[in-house]
Amino acid sequence: MRLAGYEITRFQFARDRVIGDSQVRISDVNVAALELIDEHGRRGLGFVQSLFHPLPAQAEIARVFAEEVWPGLEGQSPMGLVHRVSRPRGGNQRAPSLPFHEAVQVALWDLLGHQQGLPLHRMLGSRRDSVRAYASGLDFHLSDAEFTELFGRADALGYTAFKIKVGHPDFERDLHRLNLLARTVRPGARIMIDANEAWGVKEAAAKLTTIREAGFELLWVEDPILRHDFDGLRLLRGLVPWTLVNSGEYLDAAGKRALMTAGGADILNVHGQVTDVMRIGWLAAELGIPVTLGNTFLEVGVHMAAALPEVEWLEYSFQNLDHLVDEPMAIGNGVITAPDRPGHGLVLSAQARTRWSAPDILPRDGLGPAPPAAYK
Repeated sequence: MRLAGYEITRFQFARDRVIGDSQVRISDVNVAALELIDEHGRRGLGFVQSLFHPLPAQAEIARVFAEEVWPGLEGQSPMGLVHRVSRPRGGNQRAPSLPFHEAVQVALWDLLGHQQGLPLHRMLGSRRDSVRAYASGLDFHLSDAEFTELFGRADALGYTAFKIKVGHPDFERDLHRLNLLARTVRPGARIMIDANEAWGVKEAAAKLTTIREAGFELLWVEDPILRHDFDGLRLLRGLVPWTLVNSGEYLDAAGKRALMTAGGADILNVHGQVTDVMRIGWLAAELGIPVTLGNTFLEVGVHMAAALPEVEWLEYSFQNLDHLVDEPMAIGNGVITAPDRPGHGLVLSAQARTRWSAPDILPRDGLGPAPPAAYK
């Protein structure tokens, strides 16, 4: 059951809305599906993502993968690869030219699940198959009308927790958005905010105090200050004891470990690299620090969320990517359920391979209309 081949399919299409935060603005989807294939023809699926710029043409993606990544995978067992521990030394430790790291981890675990006939979360040791999802707008660049429509629809779908983007240069706008959210969603909803490192320590403390005095009880504030300011994050935790500091999103596994041991997180934010997430999640459990799953492509993070202790929430951001796979993750009434299918349960659809594939780079005005939005 060794790796025998791979297939790469490139996608480029317009989003149904502009997404972003206080630092970034994104209007397109630029991804490539990576399918790792074993000697019996079974496939494991992962996605290569570029948030801000189109990926190279499909042929170039395949060339880079063949030269930089495939030699370390070919002929080997997925089971051995997902558990391998490498020795970090010198120039050997460098990222590939394209962002393959997460895609490879996800595809290997997915293929291993197909080989073993087990859902990914079961292979990871889960005791459940579902977790609560909160509605995240990625809403910084939306108009008030678009903001209200998005969160009003999320409320109608049964979500009970909502996260909005803050960190605007005009703090009154942040307060306005919180008021708008409160008028849009159900009474008693849980509210989180995400500043994406827009503030300094004292600024964050002052603004969070003002938010509380305005009557808003926050479940957490996410990435309020710079990611590596561990002393500042620890200080902020003490300055605002009425809310939780959610941090670690932008750090790799080593950075997350340093963050936790420095006391810089009430909640640790992790994403989609399965092996890395499980290793850092085990350490978080040892340190008594809860974990939350941020955005993961097509919500594959539900498997890690179901397997790790103390995970209460997974982020869902209405990113309109479901058309890429046959059966997306099931979400209803603010709960996401991991499929009982082998691997992570996502299979690249035949329609995606034809209707939505883009082997060559397309100009922005050549993307055509966005795929129809699918809210759930």
